[in-house]
Amino acid sequence: MDKKEIQNLIKELIEKTTISVSKISIDEDKPTSLHSNGDKTTWFSVEVSQPHYFWERGGEALNALNHIVRRIIESKISPTPGLGERQEGLGILVDINGFQKKRVESIHAVAHMMAERARYFKSNIEVDPMPAFDRRIVHEFLADATDLKTESQGEGFSRRVVIKYTGTI
Repeated sequence: MDKKEIQNLIKELIEKTTISVSKISIDEDKPTSLHSNGDKTTWFSVEVSQPHYFWERGGEALNALNHIVRRIIESKISPTPGLGERQEGLGILVDINGFQKKRVESIHAVAHMMAERARYFKSNIEVDPMPAFDRRIVHEFLADATDLKTESQGEGFSRRVVIKYTGTI
């Protein structure tokens, strides 16, 4: 699918909820790449009249919209994926009235603060539990740090990122 088709898909899905879309723009290179292989994420910034419906409950509806858009695109790219196969690197993110951008910036701030804490105390620091998408942002934000290593620990809703200091003590 090309970007224009994806824009139309997003607009159609949102308008089926009776919320009007005033503008959709494409941002090729947002400040963060959400792919460890270096691929850039294409952000579809959508302006709507009633964004609170997507932002409530921690952005649950926005996460669902992103999931549906990715699944529809995956099915059009490869209608019959093999058992256990998944299309990785679709690099598409729908943002409603800047919610995702603010969320990523907030996660970066927490990751930076916790990384500095790990460096100062020269020890492992656990970040509060967070969803997989948020953990991935932390891992990728700190991927270039030579004196730190990140890993996820725990299970289910208590899964968290642990920032490990690997520099000399």
